[in-house]
Amino acid sequence: MIKAIVTDIEGTTSSILFVKDVLFPYARANLADYVRSHSDDPQVKPLLEDVCKEVGSELSTEQIITQLIQWIDEDKKVTPLKSLQGMIWEAGYRQGDFKGHLYPDAAANLKAWKAEGMDLYVYSSGSVYAQKLLFAHTEYGDLTPLFSGYFDTHVGGKKEKGSYDNIAAQLAIPANQLLFLSDIKEELDAAKAAGFETIWLIRDGVPEPQAEHRQVNSFDQILLPESST
Repeated sequence: MIKAIVTDIEGTTSSILFVKDVLFPYARANLADYVRSHSDDPQVKPLLEDVCKEVGSELSTEQIITQLIQWIDEDKKVTPLKSLQGMIWEAGYRQGDFKGHLYPDAAANLKAWKAEGMDLYVYSSGSVYAQKLLFAHTEYGDLTPLFSGYFDTHVGGKKEKGSYDNIAAQLAIPANQLLFLSDIKEELDAAKAAGFETIWLIRDGVPEPQAEHRQVNSFDQILLPESST
């Protein structure tokens, strides 16, 4: 019996292109103005100091901006940059510059599963902060009430079995009663090794009957073995 569903975001509930074509370009385009206008804010100032620590020298505000944009262009996973991107995205969401993308089938089924009593969780490489922002500002409204919790790489990498062991332990639910949804085979392999049930989302393409994980094109094709109630 499946008692809870843990879902990935990019390529699963949401288009990979939303992050690539909307979020990252928006952060890059707005970073300079955001840093200049918020450099003395209590939340931002320590992050700018962290940039200086990261490069090992004191930088002016303009030099910090140049360094941050260089990190964006090099796709560096630097903590102060990730934090600033999250703040810029939050401003964009609140200003209505864009909405968090969600596939219609994902939104409909997440709502239905929740209504049936299923506990829902998110596990994404993006920060919990970024996850909540996306689900709070969708075309379908604020969907954060659907989820009982969120996980990011603080529990471990998504391709590591131990991460799923940690999730099962934190939820206090046997792994074989947890279903993990993802579009990445290596993540599904790790979850399966930990004892999770798995479903492989392939948004484009034809499902392969012999695939190591059951493949579906959309959430509409996901049939839960038993109700959680």
